Amino acid sequence: MAGDLPDYYFRVRENGAAVFRVDTENRQRRIDMDQIAVINIRNGEVKPHGDRTLSDTDRDVIDDWMTERRAILAERDIDDIHRAVDYLNLTTQWVQSKATDDELENVTDALLLAMHDLRSTLVRKKADRLMKDKG
Repeated sequence: MAGDLPDYYFRVRENGAAVFRVDTENRQRRIDMDQIAVINIRNGEVKPHGDRTLSDTDRDVIDDWMTERRAILAERDIDDIHRAVDYLNLTTQWVQSKATDDELENVTDALLLAMHDLRSTLVRKKADRLMKDKG
């Protein structure tokens, strides 16, 4: 059972992960996790933990994890945007069919400002792309 464990464990944190080497080959047959590094996914920084020196294998495993993690986070970002489109549609339906005057008073200004900001940014970015394609 313990032999099926990976050699490394990544404890995800806000901007990256703490990296542990997993050891099950000890006399007590227990799982030992030895922290070897802290990584920042945004800037790619890898800091060895304490006075450790990372091996080439450690670096390769960490680099592979960071590549996979960035792909996962990018997929989540796009999924969140598609969900936002769904929420906008559901919000429109709520406004049209269920919202009371008091509820609308509570959310209208915030929604209008957020939608105006989003629309302005989308239009500007689309114009930038069109100009780039022409030039």
